[in-house]
Amino acid sequence: MTSRNDLNREKKELLDGVVSGSISFHKLDSLTDKDTAVMIRRLALEEGLEFNFDHIQNYSIDVENATKKNIENMIGVIQIPLGVAGPLKVNGEFADDLFQLPLATTEGALVASVNRGCSVITRSGGANVRIFQDVMTRAPVFRLENVIRAKEFYDWLNDPSVLSRMKAKAAETTRFGELVDVKAFVTGNTVYARFSYNTKDAMGMNMVTIATDAVLSLVQDEFGAIPVSLSGNMCTDKKPAAINNILGRGKTTIADVTIPAELVEERLKCKPETMVEVNYRKNMLGSARAGSLGYNAHAANIIAAMYIACGQDPAHVVEGSSAITTMELTQYGDVYCSVTLPSMAIGTVGGGTNLGPQRDCLRLLGVSGSGAPPGSNAKKLAEIIASAVLAGEISLIGAQAAGHLAKAHAELGR
Repeated sequence: MTSRNDLNREKKELLDGVVSGSISFHKLDSLTDKDTAVMIRRLALEEGLEFNFDHIQNYSIDVENATKKNIENMIGVIQIPLGVAGPLKVNGEFADDLFQLPLATTEGALVASVNRGCSVITRSGGANVRIFQDVMTRAPVFRLENVIRAKEFYDWLNDPSVLSRMKAKAAETTRFGELVDVKAFVTGNTVYARFSYNTKDAMGMNMVTIATDAVLSLVQDEFGAIPVSLSGNMCTDKKPAAINNILGRGKTTIADVTIPAELVEERLKCKPETMVEVNYRKNMLGSARAGSLGYNAHAANIIAAMYIACGQDPAHVVEGSSAITTMELTQYGDVYCSVTLPSMAIGTVGGGTNLGPQRDCLRLLGVSGSGAPPGSNAKKLAEIIASAVLAGEISLIGAQAAGHLAKAHAELGR
């Protein structure tokens, strides 16, 4: 462990400057190399707090890359246990294989639960999964003089020729992104324009923000409307919102499987009809009574664990948690199960996907980097994650139907 005594004169002077306040944490990056800057910040905190960090200085990620794209004022790395569940058979248009799922979590019993769900799905022939829509959105807000002017702006935004010019303007900012649609919403004299883009293998928030900013110059020049904000919260980014559930955002993905009755009893230790009733009274009625936007058992658990493992923005778990889980008996007494994920914001390039550990997990799934054709890797990842969520839902509902939830947490999650 590095201490003040291990530093040379130049590094001690930097440390003294940070401790005294004459050098800011941020300025360190311009005064020395990135690894040294990380170390100096950490030592300065240790001296001020009079204790040592025993773990955060141990990491393998590329600090130069991380501090350029992912983090400011870096002092170390937080480590999260990484487990694997599977194999999970996925029958998708982009993911059509057996997969081992990387899950980064500190919740005991989660990986074991997903693993059991994977076994049930795989023995049932695999999860069928399809992507129904793939758009990332940004929605600037405008204030017009009155409702008459707001209606004129609304009509202008709905003009196909205007959309064509907007598409051309957006295309000037990106090689891969494509503006596909604009929807206008009006409240009094306030107009929201929800721009939707195909962002290929990128999650795309930076891409669509830059493209929309460029389009706004066209809006101002041609119509004279000046935006109050580049984001008017109808995007809607990192917040629970009915508009995402209805119109979709990111990858709108659905996965399903039919589990034979004998497999339900053998692996999930419950009756098919009991499992269906638990889902109905818990995920449907319970969620409705609570006013929830998500009708599921614990979709966010699996989404968060896979997002963290695969370099996604964990804040987007809030949209992913708005999943709907359905279960019903077939005419043969088997259990049909599905998960509908209206809004999964994910990508395989950019953001945290460039970090070494996260790239390892993406490589495990065969989705690291850009796909051929562009966009195919991100769609493949979406199909895998949706199938993983289905596995988690089946396992938890089965455990609750069998009365095993408390026992599992006592044994694995204490």
